Amino acid sequence: MEEVLRFSGCTLSYHQNRCFEKLTHEERDFLNANSVRIKYKKGEMICKQGGFVSHVMYMEKGLAKVFLDNGSNFLVLRVIPDGSFLGLAVVSEEHSTFPYSAMAYMDSEIRQIDINAFRQLMKQNIDFVTEIIDILSANSIQIYGRFFCLTFKQAFGRLADILLCLSERIFKNTEFDLPLSRKELAELSGMSPETVIRMLKEFNTEGLIRLEGKSIEVLDYQRLKKISETG
Repeated sequence: MEEVLRFSGCTLSYHQNRCFEKLTHEERDFLNANSVRIKYKKGEMICKQGGFVSHVMYMEKGLAKVFLDNGSNFLVLRVIPDGSFLGLAVVSEEHSTFPYSAMAYMDSEIRQIDINAFRQLMKQNIDFVTEIIDILSANSIQIYGRFFCLTFKQAFGRLADILLCLSERIFKNTEFDLPLSRKELAELSGMSPETVIRMLKEFNTEGLIRLEGKSIEVLDYQRLKKISETG
């Protein structure tokens, strides 16, 4: 029987980043010598759409959103948690400006790696560049699925997607404190804040989740997953 494809509105791919493991000791020293760690406060811009690219960024600790904004419309593409890159879309020398903006969801610490040093490592280490390609591929597949869900899934399915994504891939726990406001959660699921608030209350009432302030606990994983799958 043909397998049914399951699409998710999640903002994070399943791929585990292992690119630094592919570097030699000398290459790691080179990378460290050409990188700095910068702290960002919650709500602070990390990069600006259209700005010149000088670094590839790696999230050491924290959480950020990547988004497109034309002044009147706003779309969240991805969420960047610990262990994820920001800026890989511009590692090609053909690109010199960021195609998106990024903002810290919470206090974060990011390693900024000089883009020319990063490109040099890609040219000299085939295992490293292969891992980077795998990351870019996984991110693309994730974004395709997210766009499909935002276009075709109903509101309940989209919210279930985001809650499962936060639980499974970002916080890796059924219970977590949400650093996002209801407005930011609405942005992720492509709905209005009022709709998200109402639906969270319904999920809470139906025993799918436990909601207490910013604390969320997934109580009925299977039912929530079913809602996510059926949309």
